[in-house]
Amino acid sequence: PHPQPAREGMFHRGSGLNLTSGQYTAPVAGFYTFTATLHIVRREQQRKGQPCRGNRLRVLICVQSHCQHNSNLETVSWLESGGDLFTISVTGVLYLQAGQYASVFVDNAAGSPLTIQSGSDFSAILLGV
Repeated sequence: PHPQPAREGMFHRGSGLNLTSGQYTAPVAGFYTFTATLHIVRREQQRKGQPCRGNRLRVLICVQSHCQHNSNLETVSWLESGGDLFTISVTGVLYLQAGQYASVFVDNAAGSPLTIQSGSDFSAILLGV
């Protein structure tokens, strides 16, 4: 039997994903494909005159919370000044040892508070050992 989903429409198979911590722990060593799709709402508009560099938003999937080069997947998005809702995805393959975990991080340099909306997702699939 599979664990019951935490909410309607959610698919969850296997024991590696901890919904409380947001971490996926590898049950066996191997290559895993990870995908995170975040629906993000900017809660207040940027003030005019703020530098454009403040519109950058990075989403990362990191192993063991270490987000240095070669142990993460990363996407960088430039937020448009006119919108309030953004969808940002990051996907790729990482090697995890058994017991290591991966989780999603958001580096917000956007200059305004952001909220991750329901319907966002994070998945991991074992490709091979």
